[in-house]
Amino acid sequence: MEKIKLGNFEELVLLLVGVLYDQAYSVNIVAEYEKQTGKKINVSAIHTVLYRLEEKGFLESKMSESTSARGGKRKRLFYLTPYASKALNELASLREQLRYQIPAQALNWKN
Repeated sequence: MEKIKLGNFEELVLLLVGVLYDQAYSVNIVAEYEKQTGKKINVSAIHTVLYRLEEKGFLESKMSESTSARGGKRKRLFYLTPYASKALNELASLREQLRYQIPAQALNWKN
């Protein structure tokens, strides 16, 4: 397996972009993050990670068409690349492999 340089928060943002698919723009990603995690996050934190993931080749973006609902303002939509798909699959597989190697008694904590 090639070394994938992806932090936990970056991985989470990739997963959210995938969940939102063709509606993955910063405001929607923030809303989905808060819905899925129950935690608040600043849109600028999402912007930072989105652009970093795009630089690393995990995401591609394009501008949407303008809509009257947004006063003619266009949205930058983000999409997973094949590299992101490969990385998410490899990370999920590794996590699953490790999880199933944990002996049952290690998970049965008694105070």
